[in-house]
Amino acid sequence: MQAVSAGLLAGFVGFASSFAVVLQGLVAVGANPAQAASGLMALSVAMGLAGILLSARLRLPISVAWSTPGAALLAGTAMPAGGFAEAVGAFLICGVLLTAAGLWKPLGRAVAAIPAPLANAMLAGLLFTLCLAPVRAVAEQPVAGLAIVLAWAVVARINRLLAVPAAVAVAIGVIAASAPLPTGGWQPQLELVVPSFSLAAVTGMALPLFIVTMASQNIPGLAVLSVNGYRPDPGPLFATTGVFSVVAAPFGALAVNLAAITAALCAGEGAGPDPARRWVAAVVAGATYIVFGLLAGVVTAFVAAAPPVLIQAVAGLALLGPLGGAMLGAVQAPQAREAALVCFVVTASGLSFMGIGGAFWGLLAGGAMMILARWRA
Repeated sequence: MQAVSAGLLAGFVGFASSFAVVLQGLVAVGANPAQAASGLMALSVAMGLAGILLSARLRLPISVAWSTPGAALLAGTAMPAGGFAEAVGAFLICGVLLTAAGLWKPLGRAVAAIPAPLANAMLAGLLFTLCLAPVRAVAEQPVAGLAIVLAWAVVARINRLLAVPAAVAVAIGVIAASAPLPTGGWQPQLELVVPSFSLAAVTGMALPLFIVTMASQNIPGLAVLSVNGYRPDPGPLFATTGVFSVVAAPFGALAVNLAAITAALCAGEGAGPDPARRWVAAVVAGATYIVFGLLAGVVTAFVAAAPPVLIQAVAGLALLGPLGGAMLGAVQAPQAREAALVCFVVTASGLSFMGIGGAFWGLLAGGAMMILARWRA
């Protein structure tokens, strides 16, 4: 029962704390409400099935989640010229790269070789603008915005894991009291999107999404497992999540990957005293994600009826923790601090040049500064 309760908590926290970020990211790159609902459903089912498969097969608590940093990257990316079909093409390429990272070790090592300060600075630059949303919400809708922020702040003092779900609950109450809910479109419906491909989408979306997913999700996810005494071969884990990403991408889903925060819930002592039985928690979490995925139509219809700034506020609160961690990781090493700050500033500026977004140019500018500093040294 301890493993079951831990799995239920992990599934609820994992979904409620960041589904708003996922929807915001999908809409930003051109998804209509039906496509956003399809993407949320495909993501939830894909990560649920992947977690159940890996955990039951390996008898290890392998938690799988969507890429919250990847969704934040999308939220800060300009809509591609080819619309959502081009974004889906980028999702597909990212899934192929994740699979290749698991099957071909040199690619995994190459991603791991990207300096951590630059990867963190790029992520921080992407998160920064979205994390300003709670402030904008308070300015535009003081009563509703303050209620959401206060709920998050008060509950965080009691249980940090439940802070964002508490903000979600208050936002639901505020929206239900002020906005008429739609009467149709509540049923889950997968929308197949024929992908299209462009160089701009590959360099500005697919590659940054792949790098962020590997650096901010897969590698920390392995670290959480290692801290709790589990040391699986990472190759099959990366390859499996990559395959599920490829299968789900045509339905509007961005990458699925190893979980980090919810992995600690399923792999730690809270999931039971016997480490050999904690895999049950990850299986229950996977099943919980699938149930939430079947409710994606309800969730998306409700969000579509809400003032966008309130949904962005919840997403911003959910990303404050990752923003703090990314900023700390970016500036912690003195010798790489200047390069990391350049990467952060260029990424956060929202620069778009030759149709390629700021994440790519930020990584390029930071890398150039780092090479120059090493050459001068």
